Amino acid sequence: MNRLLGLSIVLFLSGSCRNDRGTQSGKSVFRYNEASGITSLDPAFARDQANGWATSQMFNGLLQFDDSLKVIPCIAKDYQVSEDGRTYTFHLRTDVYFHENQYIKSDKSNLNFPDSRKVLAEDFVYSFHRLTNPSTASPGAWVLQKLDTFPDALTARNDSTLVIRLREAFAPFPGLLCMPYCSVVPREVVTALGNDFRNHPCGTGPFVFQSWKEGSKLILLKNRNYFEVEQGNRLPYLDAVEVYFINDKQSAFIEFLKGNLDFFSGLDASYKDELLTRLGSLQPRHQGHFNLETEPYLNTEYLGVYMDSSSELMKNNPLNRVEIRKALSLGFDKQKMMAYLRNNMGTPGMYGIVPPGLPSFDSASQFAYGYDPALARNLLMSAGFPGGRGMPEIILSTTNSYLDLCEYIKSQWEELGVKVKIDVNQAAIHRKMVAEKKLAFFRASWIADYPDAENYLSLFYSPNFTPAGPNYTHYSNREYDSLYVSSCSEVNDSIRYVLYRKMDRLMMEQAPVIILYYDRILRLTQKNIEGLKANAMNLLILKRVRKTASSF
Repeated sequence: MNRLLGLSIVLFLSGSCRNDRGTQSGKSVFRYNEASGITSLDPAFARDQANGWATSQMFNGLLQFDDSLKVIPCIAKDYQVSEDGRTYTFHLRTDVYFHENQYIKSDKSNLNFPDSRKVLAEDFVYSFHRLTNPSTASPGAWVLQKLDTFPDALTARNDSTLVIRLREAFAPFPGLLCMPYCSVVPREVVTALGNDFRNHPCGTGPFVFQSWKEGSKLILLKNRNYFEVEQGNRLPYLDAVEVYFINDKQSAFIEFLKGNLDFFSGLDASYKDELLTRLGSLQPRHQGHFNLETEPYLNTEYLGVYMDSSSELMKNNPLNRVEIRKALSLGFDKQKMMAYLRNNMGTPGMYGIVPPGLPSFDSASQFAYGYDPALARNLLMSAGFPGGRGMPEIILSTTNSYLDLCEYIKSQWEELGVKVKIDVNQAAIHRKMVAEKKLAFFRASWIADYPDAENYLSLFYSPNFTPAGPNYTHYSNREYDSLYVSSCSEVNDSIRYVLYRKMDRLMMEQAPVIILYYDRILRLTQKNIEGLKANAMNLLILKRVRKTASSF
């Protein structure tokens, strides 16, 4: 055990380092850490979990997800969809106000908050135009790519009625509107601040921006003019949220153990064995000290193969052969990998790209991608490389965070006679090289942007080849493309799920990816935190959270 970690555990168990500043002076302050940092507080740039967690506390959209990831009303109190699935009519609440701001053109409708005004349908027209405007350069512009041509796509019929028209039916569209990208922003504040809106955001959410010292702390305060209520009580319950930026995950874990953080999320090799048993349960020494919650996470971890055999990158590459790709998928024990390297925090990847937690997950089709070294050897032989003899070395590109997994896989592949070299890249460089088609074989993952299998299956639709879209493998199949197009316009969920499963099976038969595992969410909270519920997208919803006085 790391000496520093061991010392901190002793201090934690003794209670001597418990810090109750989160409830000082009767104020309840929720504290969490963001190890990866935050790059912007503008929802148009909420491209990752770190930015999304922060912006979702300060902004709202037309719709939102509940704890079960069902789409429910938010600023829109209800909506209708036309029979052809192309026209959405939203009826907005009339009690939603932007946060007070010196640049707000007040409508004087709420005398208790004179520097605020109501949200109007025209605000959404502006916000969506801004999101898709090339000058904004938002990474979320793709979210509205299904919209009809402007200006017909967006119409404010009156102050409380917004009409959105799509080029063609797209059943998952309401889920896209729940993303932080689609939050409403006030035109006058954005115009006044320009790029500085990232540092001084103004939204409608349950918490109001107070201050942000990059790399140190973000402070949000309770929005006392928030529109949502629960059982007659106006949300939120917390008085403030503090976000810290400790980039070392083990150090942040120690701060949680000491009681200086109320919430901790994710698993890291530096503390996984201290926290969890091999079976994924809380270590006995921690039981009763804090809460552990886990559930399936809409995140699929995989190895991708660049499938363009005509490219110089894949010239004479054995991964061009489907038998080799299948042999590699069969050639390592995923269950042992999960037990020893992930403490069973996840499900071995024996299925398709669509993870558990989505209704179209295909648990009946395992593609025979369990651990079967005998079949893997037969496939190597049929590909002309018995025992791996004569097969060129394979280069697997990854990042430091996944080096332990890749080394485990390499050792098992080498038992089959397959020569493997691991190439380790810095995370940002790795992502860039994958997007620019510079890696033949690479570790990747896909976290759902919205809870629909289409989001995963779009990774293999040929018009989505990178850099224009997320098809990093450049997998191309006419039948798959046809099924994908049909599924996107299909409004009947049952029929659409059948199409999804056909696509998943078709793609996995050709094995452009080797599924490693389907992730699980891991969340830790102090005993005095109530109302924070996990969900399969790992959204951080704080408006219903309560913090009671500590028992320490």
